[in-house]
Amino acid sequence: MALPNSPKQAAGQPLVGGFSTSPPQPARPFADQDRVPGGASSSESGSGGGNLPFGFARQDGGAGAAEAVPVETVELPEEDIQTLALKNAPPWLISAVFHMLVMIILALALFPALVNNQIDLEAVYAEQLGDQLEFDSPLAGTDLEAVEEPIITPDDLQLVDDPFAAAPELDVDVLGGTTASHPVDAAAIGVALNGREPGMKKALLAAYGGTALTSKSVADGLKWLARQQQKDGSWSLVGPYADGAVDENREAATAMALLAFQGDGNTAERGEHQKNVERGWYYLMRQQDADGCFFREGNFSHRFYTQGMATIAVCELYAMTKSEPLRATYREPAERAVAYCLKSQSPVGGWKYTPNGQSDVSVTGWILMGLQSARMAGLEVPQANLDKVSAFLDAAGQNGGSRYPYEIRGEPTRAMTAEGLLCRQFLGWKRNNPALVDGVHWLLEPENRLSFEDDRDVYYWYYASQVMHHMEGEPWEKWNGVMRQAVPENQVKEGREAGSWDPMKPSEDEWARHGGRLYVTCLSLYLLEVYYRHLPLYTNVYMYLQ
Repeated sequence: MALPNSPKQAAGQPLVGGFSTSPPQPARPFADQDRVPGGASSSESGSGGGNLPFGFARQDGGAGAAEAVPVETVELPEEDIQTLALKNAPPWLISAVFHMLVMIILALALFPALVNNQIDLEAVYAEQLGDQLEFDSPLAGTDLEAVEEPIITPDDLQLVDDPFAAAPELDVDVLGGTTASHPVDAAAIGVALNGREPGMKKALLAAYGGTALTSKSVADGLKWLARQQQKDGSWSLVGPYADGAVDENREAATAMALLAFQGDGNTAERGEHQKNVERGWYYLMRQQDADGCFFREGNFSHRFYTQGMATIAVCELYAMTKSEPLRATYREPAERAVAYCLKSQSPVGGWKYTPNGQSDVSVTGWILMGLQSARMAGLEVPQANLDKVSAFLDAAGQNGGSRYPYEIRGEPTRAMTAEGLLCRQFLGWKRNNPALVDGVHWLLEPENRLSFEDDRDVYYWYYASQVMHHMEGEPWEKWNGVMRQAVPENQVKEGREAGSWDPMKPSEDEWARHGGRLYVTCLSLYLLEVYYRHLPLYTNVYMYLQ
């Protein structure tokens, strides 16, 4: 640290400490010794004048000079010697000593801060596949057979009107056995999405096994997405990146990209990617028609996939937006999107490709997630419509409701089973429901594992990850133990597509050609955001995070 410059002073003016800058004067320690014996003063004893060394008179041979006479030597006390030395010291030496002392004092004052100002770095690495499964979750039991215990979800709890309208001090069973929905106070809106707030996100990552690797993977993936945004604010399924989809659908692509950004806490008013979200919504809201439909282009089978994704996104944005004027901007499009979903529901109870037509589990799952997001945002969803979805799932479910096919009487698949079970969780099944427990066991069988080497299916992983996260305990530990290692490992690390996931390598994804690179990348990001994207259904995490 630089010290201030010494003050510049005129000759003769005192310096700090009373020292003078005048030229050195001869020392005169004893006034009565200025005269040598014989009565002549030193100034009179010859030319040149001035004091002589102690103990001698001048011997210059000048006129009137006296014979050299020894001068009486006076023995000085030690204290007077120190005073004499100080008075005879040159001012520059005294100034140097003074400033050296100042520097030493400052150094001693700063030294503790320098010593303690250390940065402790801890390198965090993801574990090898399977090695990280040996730990106990603080949030749920690890014995799947013991979930019947009424510790987390006792059967005698009083039912609540709306699980997502409650404040943080909710009872443990947040679903309470009902899916009724109605408008709620603004203060309680978006409770289920609070995990995306910076403080909660960090706590949930730690509680549910997220790592530095998963967080970096999300950050890199969002940067890749940001680079793909078009000038009009949209995203594309077909390019300009490599390995795009066969069919274009910019509304679906934009909704998926926005879900990835919002899942990490970005909105149109805050976050690292706030501008991307703002521009994306400027595009997407211009595509919505008066009925609330977002679908504009693409294969006819895309209509309600697009609607479901866009409805989830706009309801999330409304719930996450804090500024009241801006909230009003998103409320009306969200309400129209929900209204279009409700009036298009099939008589069978679900949704498929056309309004009021047939039903399949795949499309129904996306629309139900849109309705669920509306409930999280405090928007009204009639119970009658939710009951019709439950009736459709009852008709489609097999093995007591633990397996689900694409359509009623079809062959059960792991992807449709995961999607059907997530729908059941949101519609009110408790964690110890026998069909839910059986279905989860089946999804955890070795042949249904998450693997990039064979049977790669990011669509299946997206739904299974949510199911396991809500189950917590051993199911979540087993699933996450592989997911948090394998998904970041297979992200593209360098080149033009760094941050994305290649739909063709190391093996071809089930949806590589239908959705392409952007589709696969967005779903992969949803996987790694699952720790905080939605609060778990069966546990009041605020009890553990305070």
